[in-house]
Amino acid sequence: MKINQRIAQLLSLLFHPLLIPTYGFLLLMNSDFYFAMLSFEAKKLLLLIIFMSTFLLPLISLGILSFNKRFNLKMDKSTDRVIPLLFTAVYFYMGYFYLGKLQVYPIYRIFMLSTILIIILLLLISMKWKISAHMAGIGGLIGAVLALSFRLGMNSSFLLIGLISMAGLIGSSRLLLNKHNPIQIYAGFFLGFAINYLVIIFL
Repeated sequence: MKINQRIAQLLSLLFHPLLIPTYGFLLLMNSDFYFAMLSFEAKKLLLLIIFMSTFLLPLISLGILSFNKRFNLKMDKSTDRVIPLLFTAVYFYMGYFYLGKLQVYPIYRIFMLSTILIIILLLLISMKWKISAHMAGIGGLIGAVLALSFRLGMNSSFLLIGLISMAGLIGSSRLLLNKHNPIQIYAGFFLGFAINYLVIIFL
């Protein structure tokens, strides 16, 4: 059981919601989609903006918040997530703003915009109920890839199978660690999936 819990903890860290946008942009920039045709310098700058705004700055904010004794870094209660999600939404918007300064395909900003919407909804829901942000992250990535595949008429079956399998592992890990119940897991996944799919398929 201890080994399984360690694996679950490792998966939860490797696929933390703050890392999913970076993984998502890496996938988009190295896919067969037309908007992957960017110069190395453009990709490097794009990834730097994403990593800073969606991972590093939110992580630093969490570190600062941890100095407050009233803040529970484990965020066991849903309300513990409200302030971190608020900071995260602001940093994500900063990333969205700076992406607008780059000469890149609009899809990257659309993906960022839909992710901000997911965070805002997670924030609102967390005021009353605990929902899985991990599953919202991976669900959003699956929704984005599926929407892009339909829009561009491309077959991304193998990528989707891999992502869905990973979603199953992440969800199982959160259950094993007693971080969520099954309803919270499914709700998080379908929230992320629906928002990213609908935004990307129609914008």
